[in-house]
Amino acid sequence: MPATSTAATDPRREVTITRVFDAPRALVFKAWTRPEHLSRWWGPHGFTVHVCEIDFRVGGGWHIRMRSPQGVEDRQRGVIRELVAPERFVFTYAFEDEHGTRGHETIVTVTFADAGSKTEVTIRQGIFELVKVRDEHIWGWGEALDNFAAYLNRISHKE
Repeated sequence: MPATSTAATDPRREVTITRVFDAPRALVFKAWTRPEHLSRWWGPHGFTVHVCEIDFRVGGGWHIRMRSPQGVEDRQRGVIRELVAPERFVFTYAFEDEHGTRGHETIVTVTFADAGSKTEVTIRQGIFELVKVRDEHIWGWGEALDNFAAYLNRISHKE
């Protein structure tokens, strides 16, 4: 299991999660930013991504639809605000209902730093409207990053 630390800069409003992955930064960045990779690991345990679209440029949109093991559909959407390959990726993040109405929007900043032959990934997300929602994101990111580590382990031997 990769090393993990989680700290809330304001317990009600933001979250920061850092993990170190046993893969080079170029591969980690690629697996974070390409739909063919992202769709293989995104989401909590047991969720299945069935739509993953990314217009990979500043101002481009992204959209993910996934299903829980119980069959509940989850829709997420946002816009890419900043892109500095392979160092930083900033995007807006909001849930969306079946009619396309978006919920509260947060900003997600993902940084990728060399850590020897490994890569340190730090995710900062905020500003959350409710502590409960922040806590759900801590849980969701934790499980998604577990999936990411397993996915990187599978593809690092092929790339």
